[in-house]
Amino acid sequence: MPLYKQTTGTGPDLVMIHGWGLHSGIWDSVMPLLEPQVRVTRVDLPGHGRSGWSGGGGLDDMVAAVRAVVPDNAIWLGWSLGGLVAMRAAARPEAGVKALITVASSPCFVRRPGWQSALLPSLLQTFAAELEQDYQRTLDRFLALQVRGSEQATSVLKSLRSVMQMHGEPHPAGLRAGLDILADSDLRASLPSIERPVLLLAGERDTLVPPAAVQATRELLPDARLTVLPGAGHAPFISAPALFAQTITAFLTELDTGYPHA
Repeated sequence: MPLYKQTTGTGPDLVMIHGWGLHSGIWDSVMPLLEPQVRVTRVDLPGHGRSGWSGGGGLDDMVAAVRAVVPDNAIWLGWSLGGLVAMRAAARPEAGVKALITVASSPCFVRRPGWQSALLPSLLQTFAAELEQDYQRTLDRFLALQVRGSEQATSVLKSLRSVMQMHGEPHPAGLRAGLDILADSDLRASLPSIERPVLLLAGERDTLVPPAAVQATRELLPDARLTVLPGAGHAPFISAPALFAQTITAFLTELDTGYPHA
């Protein structure tokens, strides 16, 4: 079953991939700012939004599902879980990723030796266990965790809750698969193979993926720059849509005019 996608705008191709528990409607606030300059293809990951669930919820399965419905030679942008999907694709030459943008994302979301700016493994384990007991409450707790620290936490949380309810609830198996990816993935070893321009966006007040984790990610990439968005938490495109869009379009302009390598 192909993923749901929506393509709008004019210009170079930009693929946008949402995070856990949500769907492509999360980008609505920045679309009017991006569409005059880029052609955006938004997708709903398996079991999320308007995409059905047909099994095969591993990271490589998600990459393959996205690749099947988006243009070749596009810039891939991924937020949070979507960043893992985009990083995985960018590390594979056959995926045809022109450039990579990650938003509040990390190659490794849980703490491991030599990687401490991340979540405690027990946190995601708790979410996985609670998902079986109280589906809606677990989703709401995760949304609240995403806005913690943001200067506009109350309004961002309201926006996230509103978006989540737009197209029905995500499929429980899709949610479990996404949590497994967040808990198990460690893409650090593959990052040096991403020999294409990369923009890493971090929220200054993000507590899920703190700026230190994004800085550590930058050091693993051959050609990357890091932009920290002031006052933002885990969803900077909601709290600061104009600055977010401006940063994205400036990066895309540099790609067209000759990107200055790091």
